[in-house]
Amino acid sequence: MAARSIGSLTISFGLVAIPVKLYSATQSGNAISFNLLHKACGSRLKQQYICQKEGVVVERDEMVKGYEFAKDQYVQFSNEEIKQLEEVGTHSVDISEFVPIEAIDPVYFDKTYYLAPDKGAAKPYALLVEALKESKRCAVAHWASRGKSHIVALRPVGDVLTMQQLYFATDVRPATELDVAKMDVKPQELKLARQLIDQQSATSFDPAAYTDDVRARVEAAIQKKVEGQEISVSEAQPETGGKVIDLMEALRASLEKTEAAKETASKLGPRKAPKRVEQPAKTARRAAKR
Repeated sequence: MAARSIGSLTISFGLVAIPVKLYSATQSGNAISFNLLHKACGSRLKQQYICQKEGVVVERDEMVKGYEFAKDQYVQFSNEEIKQLEEVGTHSVDISEFVPIEAIDPVYFDKTYYLAPDKGAAKPYALLVEALKESKRCAVAHWASRGKSHIVALRPVGDVLTMQQLYFATDVRPATELDVAKMDVKPQELKLARQLIDQQSATSFDPAAYTDDVRARVEAAIQKKVEGQEISVSEAQPETGGKVIDLMEALRASLEKTEAAKETASKLGPRKAPKRVEQPAKTARRAAKR
């Protein structure tokens, strides 16, 4: 199925303007979700808001938003007042600077979008992509959407331009808040650790090599339920606390285990790509039609 655009934008820097189409890079709607039901009859439940003081159900037209500035003390805002404070949505991505791609710590990465050239913009779009690849830089820009202001990074992935939404500095907790003691690492320990890293190193990251095992278990359980089968629930095993270990022995054992796994994998040959699992909902709809 061809990707569907979710909007139109214009990349602006200097006197250059590049019209582009906006696409979601991830599939959040692909996640498995459950609804709350009444156990007795299986009907969907309706959410209600109860006033803590009066104990009555409050309808939406009687609600206002409030900010708690002190314990149990609020200032109220109407929807119109909040709307006036929001950022006016624009269709412009305004580039402010170009920085080395590695200069942005991945901890700042948030949602990712794809950008594709709109009509008549293929040439300037390709030029920007190639210039970014050659300079090994990404563009940092401002973008306003749905009442919020965002900072984004435009970076090339192959011949496609991605727009990486970034967290603001105030949204990211500094790592210095963690009290991590500085430890002395012995040369022998470091050597074994490096050997273990070298054994498990790859030239590139292949996301297709990793599968969501939890999702597969949930899909299988849903399918069993749809077919009228019961599923067995095993008692969860308690987690054991961390044990004091001999670091050198643990590293040596890890090296031996990794080497043995590599030898086994080489004998079995290349691993086949996992089969695509059909969504349980689609199977259920087909079964209902029968």
